[in-house]
Amino acid sequence: MITLVDVLNRHAAEQPEKIAVHFRDQSLTYAQLRRQAALLGGYLQSLGVTVGDRIMLTGASRPEYLIGLLAVQMVGGITVPVDRNPKPATLSYIHQLTGAKYYLSTLKKAPEGIAILPYGDTIAAAVEHNQEAQVPETDPDRLAELLFTTGTTGRPKGASHTLRCISANMHNTFTGIGMRKEDVLLLPLPLNHSFGMRVLRACLLAGGTIVLQNGFGFARETELNIEQFHCNALACVPSSMDLMLSQMEDRAARIFGQLRYIEFGAGSLSVQRKRYLSELLPHTELFNTWGSSETGGCLFLHVNRHLDKVSAVGHPLEGIQVRLLSQADGTPLEGTGPDVVGRLALKGQMQMVGYYGLPERTAEALQDGWLVTNDLVWRDDDGFIYMLGRADDIINVGGEKASPVEIENAASECPGVVECACIGVEDTDGVLGEVPALYLVPENSSFDPAAVTKFLSPRLETYKLPKKFVFVDALPRNAMGKLDRKELRRMWADSGDLKLTNPVMENILARRSIRKFTDQPVPRRLVETLVKAGINAPSGHNLQTWRFTVLTNQAEIQRLKAVIQPVSKRCKTICYGFNNPQALILISNDRRNADGIQDASCAAENIQLAATSFGLGATWINALMTICDEPEIREKLDQYQIPKTHNVWAMIAVGWPEAPGKALARKTNVVHFVD
Repeated sequence: MITLVDVLNRHAAEQPEKIAVHFRDQSLTYAQLRRQAALLGGYLQSLGVTVGDRIMLTGASRPEYLIGLLAVQMVGGITVPVDRNPKPATLSYIHQLTGAKYYLSTLKKAPEGIAILPYGDTIAAAVEHNQEAQVPETDPDRLAELLFTTGTTGRPKGASHTLRCISANMHNTFTGIGMRKEDVLLLPLPLNHSFGMRVLRACLLAGGTIVLQNGFGFARETELNIEQFHCNALACVPSSMDLMLSQMEDRAARIFGQLRYIEFGAGSLSVQRKRYLSELLPHTELFNTWGSSETGGCLFLHVNRHLDKVSAVGHPLEGIQVRLLSQADGTPLEGTGPDVVGRLALKGQMQMVGYYGLPERTAEALQDGWLVTNDLVWRDDDGFIYMLGRADDIINVGGEKASPVEIENAASECPGVVECACIGVEDTDGVLGEVPALYLVPENSSFDPAAVTKFLSPRLETYKLPKKFVFVDALPRNAMGKLDRKELRRMWADSGDLKLTNPVMENILARRSIRKFTDQPVPRRLVETLVKAGINAPSGHNLQTWRFTVLTNQAEIQRLKAVIQPVSKRCKTICYGFNNPQALILISNDRRNADGIQDASCAAENIQLAATSFGLGATWINALMTICDEPEIREKLDQYQIPKTHNVWAMIAVGWPEAPGKALARKTNVVHFVD
């Protein structure tokens, strides 16, 4: 057995100058990482931290977190990673349950009773203290980490992992993916969750380089990190890849094609996405991994090598035992094929030893040495596992059992469907008990759900065909990008068949950013109507100090583009969206108006929504916002008689869409009601 601390010491000795971790302009070699972790460990010991003490850590995508994690492991403590932006109630609950002695964090304050140690100040104090940790003897059965679940079904549970568990978990991902010393892994995942943690440890085991990134919010950051640090590997969740593909558009193949492999976890890629990515990235190895907070990665699917098994979630690695248990009495099931369905049970050194402080929940999950999940699966003759869904997600249609995952996999291949999700809802006719309802994110608002029924009819049994269809802008997901069926059920309960929309809401939800236009002119009366919508937007204190400058002359639009692009490149400002717009509306406002940017934003939204209502396409171009006072730009603005006191906060490109816009994933975990 090899521990994470053993791995760090080995690489610090064998390749001390190799970069272990990059984050923006920060880099640490393996020797530097080991030294800083050892110093922090020594400082923690001077504060009274000893073997078995629980230490909470903010799972921030920064080198300080990695230093803290290694330091606590060095002194024999128990690491308790928590969310980067924790809810105070959740933080207090975890602290109370674990009895954590300290909280290493990016925060400066914590709820009462929690002893906080800010990362930066504490690491600086450790350097000044200048005493390396005294490392205790290794005990494979010593508790080393509490990994809390996301808690979508209630309060989070802390999966307890020993050094032996962590070692096996680390080795499984290393082996399942085939990680190499030469790997430079882009890691934009939350580091308080199982997926991010196991990938991080496995990369260290390989002796590779980790490039930390704080999420997938902006495709440009991903692109720059891949190019700047020469990344050849990526760990990603499916919903984030969808976001990247929509933002990168035709650049995706070039950017992701540089990678040796991409691993997907925290939710399975849809069948459609597996096939699409295999064609888009023929030279990039694609892996789909099933894992959990309780086990780490267990089932691995090399998508490129097994395109005949794209509906599978994976195959167990050597040393991981799999059973299917009867739903009726929990006895092991024999046989293979889709007719032999049971609850997935696993056994191996990678599994947790229990839920910390929750003996009853532990007894439910660990039975006779097996970890029993709530996932219903079947397996084929080659040992590949196929997911049907959680036991409580299965839809009982008049006594027949319909798998939502099977319905989603089939529907996702229907042309015009971006993504979809299925739940069981009450049969209002009172005959079948439940029927499948399908939530759809269509490519465009004119999509006809009848096309899905027609597509699915020859592919699914009649009772599995969705009886209800709901169009949504995006599917609800949790912090890790997993589909949140609980939220879908709440949405259904709150709004029934979702007949709560009206033309205004439908227009808002149908709006897409359109950047490519046909050459058909936009009638002047329509352009004037769009500007009228902008003028009627809210204005702070009703000052209305804005100005709308409208360009419809194609030659002049191209001349402005020719001025903006080189200045934008020189100033490192992103500028795109100038693909033959038939009209360009510049929205400027007086800098002396403190609400000027907000007023312009409201006007920009009104204009884009008005464009959508007339079937026009529009997009918001931000290029001028920060470069208005560059000499070449200001000269052009002077020609348009835009006052020197004005800043152009937005340009709206308008035209007839060359093709329907793509629906982008929307974050659903950004709303918090204070009751």
